Amino acid sequence: MNMILALVLLPALAGIISFFMRKAYAARALMISTAFAHLSLVVWCWHTRPAPFYQGWFALDSLGLLFLSVASFLFFFSTIYRVGSGNAGALVKKRDFEGSSTFIDFSESVYCGCMMLFLSTMTLVCVSLQFGMIWVGVEATTLASAPLIYYHMHKRSLEAAWKYLLICSVGIVIALLGNFFLAVAVSEGGLHSSLVLSSLMNRASLGHINIFWLKGAFLLFIVGYGTKMGLAPMHTWLPDAHSESPSAVSALLSGALLNCSFLGIIRAQQLLNAAGAGQLGRDLLIIFGIFSMAIAAIFILGQNDYKRMLAYSSVEHMGILAVGVGIGGIAVYGSMLHAVNHSLAKAALFFTAGNILTFYRSKSSLEVRGVLRFLPVSGVVWVAGFFAITGSPPFGTFFSEFSILKGMVDQDRIFIAVAYLALLAVVFVGMVGPFFKMAYGNMDQLPAERVNREPILSFIPPVVMMLAVLILGLCIPDALTSLILEAAGELGGLR
Repeated sequence: MNMILALVLLPALAGIISFFMRKAYAARALMISTAFAHLSLVVWCWHTRPAPFYQGWFALDSLGLLFLSVASFLFFFSTIYRVGSGNAGALVKKRDFEGSSTFIDFSESVYCGCMMLFLSTMTLVCVSLQFGMIWVGVEATTLASAPLIYYHMHKRSLEAAWKYLLICSVGIVIALLGNFFLAVAVSEGGLHSSLVLSSLMNRASLGHINIFWLKGAFLLFIVGYGTKMGLAPMHTWLPDAHSESPSAVSALLSGALLNCSFLGIIRAQQLLNAAGAGQLGRDLLIIFGIFSMAIAAIFILGQNDYKRMLAYSSVEHMGILAVGVGIGGIAVYGSMLHAVNHSLAKAALFFTAGNILTFYRSKSSLEVRGVLRFLPVSGVVWVAGFFAITGSPPFGTFFSEFSILKGMVDQDRIFIAVAYLALLAVVFVGMVGPFFKMAYGNMDQLPAERVNREPILSFIPPVVMMLAVLILGLCIPDALTSLILEAAGELGGLR
């Protein structure tokens, strides 16, 4: 069996099987086994790239392998966290955090099945080099992940799930229209042309493509896929979905799903570059990126819901990724590296937020104090995560954000550089207060319901993630450097 086919079908088949399992422990065991097998296949792909499949529709280039590796790595540790966080039972006490509670039977088999289908659809996006299949993959991620957002089954999670479905569906319709524009752009002379990226880039480099329709297609792609990526002003679903989901799901939504949606945009940017019209795409990415950072900075200031704060932080970092690709040069390298760093740091923070929520029974930063005292490991990760997510040394996010800044300075984009630094500073100021009050503040009274200790499997995943971000700030492995340079080269950056 082709390796690419195995990467997509393995979690898909396991997910379908999970729906028919009656035992919670069996569904969890299947999910963990599938996660390990998928990650093992991805590691093997680093050693031996799989051959393209189905006339080049499916292949694993450097960009795809980079984002797929992040998604598979996060999924593996999300399954470990799920088992260790103490909320993996088939009968779970649900709270709406407004004083009332009910007991609702949310089958573990449904949760595990949706999670594995979610992994399969994200894999499909990463391995697809045909624009129609990229669209199918992005839409499939919405359908697979929507039930996970509704997991807590209270009114806010229902609202978040519907908002996610409706807004992302509008975005995906716009992206579909972009595919139609792209088909018109390459149907010059009435000739049929495949929507496979390599074929389109060859035609574009030879001038056999209508630039007007191609530019229109890119505009629709950046709005359509940008909706799923969380670029402002299309980001409005993201804070609700990320904050209302279980923490393991929030980590995947922020650390993996947003990257997959970004991949749809940069595939279109590759085509623009080949056609010699890349400047339009870069300008649009800078505009949307800076605007996203500004919107995130505004909403982070005064935000008391710490999970929503992390969600708005994701909007900020998606803006940083867009700006990096838009600037070009070394900033593209910085953007690809930042995608890795942000995913690891944000997953660690969402895992830790889940531990804090389990203990304090509140998502309000005003009601959480003394995390370092009562949850020492989670408290250390929480403080370290603040410095990592705000781009402070010695974490990898500092190096990747600095690389993007260097790209701006190298190209004399001083105004953009000033705006970029100012918005980073505003976000730092907005997050420092809530984070440190939660970590160091004193509690007058402990929560009525609380755990007596931190289960080891609940803090191993965030500790591993945070150590990885720290290592990437001190010494980036040669294999990862080579892959990121190749990915940046495919986008016209450093080679």
